[in-house]
Amino acid sequence: MESRRRRRTGTALLIGGALLALTGGGALSAVAASPGGAPRGATTAPPAAGGAGGLVMVLDSSGSMADDDGTGRTRMEAARAAVGTVVDALPDGHPTGLRVYGADQPRGCTDTRLVRPVQALDRAALKQAVASLRPKGDTPIGLSLRKAAQDLPQPRGGVIGTRTILLVSDGEDTCGTPEPCEVARQLSGDGIGLRIDTVGFQVRGAARKQLECVAEAGNGRYYDAPDAEALARQLQRSARLSADGYRLRGKPVEGTPGRTEAPVLAAGQYLDSIGPGEKRHYAVDLDAVSTADFSATAVPQPGSAVDRLDTLSTRIEYGSGSCETSTEFFSQTEGATPLTSAVTRVPSEGGGSVCDKAGRYWLVVERRSAPDSDSARWPLELTYGVDEPLAQGVTPAESRPGYGKGDKDAALPLGDPEDVAGGTGFNDAREIGQGVWRDRILPSQTLWYKVPVGWGQQLRYDVEFANEPTVDGIAGNWSYGATEVFTPARAPVGGGTGEFTQQTVYSGRPAVLKMGTVPVSWTNRYENNPNVVPVHQNGAFYIAVTLGSGAAEIAENPQIGVVLRVAVLGEAKSGPQHGASVVAEQPKQRGTRADGTATGAAGWTGGTAVMVAGGAAVVLLAVAGVVFALVRGRAARGRSGNGPTDTTWGRTR
Repeated sequence: MESRRRRRTGTALLIGGALLALTGGGALSAVAASPGGAPRGATTAPPAAGGAGGLVMVLDSSGSMADDDGTGRTRMEAARAAVGTVVDALPDGHPTGLRVYGADQPRGCTDTRLVRPVQALDRAALKQAVASLRPKGDTPIGLSLRKAAQDLPQPRGGVIGTRTILLVSDGEDTCGTPEPCEVARQLSGDGIGLRIDTVGFQVRGAARKQLECVAEAGNGRYYDAPDAEALARQLQRSARLSADGYRLRGKPVEGTPGRTEAPVLAAGQYLDSIGPGEKRHYAVDLDAVSTADFSATAVPQPGSAVDRLDTLSTRIEYGSGSCETSTEFFSQTEGATPLTSAVTRVPSEGGGSVCDKAGRYWLVVERRSAPDSDSARWPLELTYGVDEPLAQGVTPAESRPGYGKGDKDAALPLGDPEDVAGGTGFNDAREIGQGVWRDRILPSQTLWYKVPVGWGQQLRYDVEFANEPTVDGIAGNWSYGATEVFTPARAPVGGGTGEFTQQTVYSGRPAVLKMGTVPVSWTNRYENNPNVVPVHQNGAFYIAVTLGSGAAEIAENPQIGVVLRVAVLGEAKSGPQHGASVVAEQPKQRGTRADGTATGAAGWTGGTAVMVAGGAAVVLLAVAGVVFALVRGRAARGRSGNGPTDTTWGRTR
């Protein structure tokens, strides 16, 4: 069986010239009318499950916070207002606490205190606690970080949540011991799911460098706040990222460095973790005729340091060879996002290939990182599903390898958008259907949606990033917007060469991405095009929408608007067989019985939710002198032999 590898999210952005945007109509106007770019409602996300997540704000109350912030009020007064804005925007019940330093003694390097423990959000109590603070003393940042990590709930029962320390300071540490960057580095290496974000309030020079160092070492992000408005905006962003972290799900499992003693998996969903340079092995027993789908989703802290060539690979091995491989790249350096790699074992039509045999196979996940990239262990969500063959005598419909009416010029829904709140990942992706949908997205965030797609149908959508007010003095700054579409088995697809583009520059001006799949056909699994092969099962297709972390230095509002225009094209068929009748409603179930008719989720075990962000403008984007080239090289899928590796565009032949 031939090994195959894709290079995904491979992006080259050649910047030169200017973006020219022609705007047209309702969706853009609707986004612009949103009050002040306010975050989504305070109850859009539930608190982290199992007590594994939470947020502790560490607020500078040292003497310098009594200085004028340039508007006639003190920095502490600005901080009080900003914290009030943050707690109003957090979801009801999200575990939130407050620690302060420099608030109790005129001098002293042990002056740090937990004012409010990390527990279900009490907005009034937090505001009251901040209102009572009076700036006094020194700046023991290192000690406060160490104490704050102890304030956060510890993971238990296999549950992994995002635990965030949000440090707000107007200066550098004045105590020297323990050194803040070293503390952050130690804390980030002690467990999974911890991030340290820092907000520098009117800082520069050595103070800013120290806060940047703490954030980088702590798997988080530094946010610059030159004034009170920026302080409130950046605090909201960090806090919402904590509350809206990817909600992991699965049975705990521990892969092994080699095949020996690898855990044997049944069809299902699992949770593990993976460090840089590691391989994780899992064993499965396959028959000679069923298709096996395997996916791995790595979930680093949003915006943590990555290199464009950092990768997550999946592989199916049998005997001494490899049946298939797939490699996904970040392909940008602004910061980490969830990364999913998937492989499928498809028995050949003739049944004569090595990887057609029944027996013990191994699923392998590998992470490769540059030396300066995030060194923390990443949660790893695994799915493994089995798709049984059609019953003897059932003739499947022909394959559908072309985009046809679902190409980049397809007509998509118009009209006023409907508000929607995207999910945090596959597991809570918000279900949407054909129509126009509006959402708001944070820098460093990925929003997830799922769309039911039936046999014979195809998904086609646009993502429109809104025209947003920008902060002063950022001319020439840019970030990116991106989208990805996944099958029910979580295989990333779309972006065929020349057909769709999965990433674009975002500078605050309108930007549009077009994406879609070929029609769903059982026989697509025997095609060669890697954008076609995975589209062999009906069910929930997932959409992910990402905004680059660099947008935090561009957009004036905490979130930016996005609009999703979704079309499900074609008539849904009652099953994968040739001549299947048209169903009255688009089916939402997954799987196939042995007689070729559709079933519920029992036919395929593993896939779950997806994303999409809605929310901004009806825009036509004209690009002058700016080339957005997204390299999504993928290898043709062969069916026999183990060929040599060709690293050009990340392919294995």
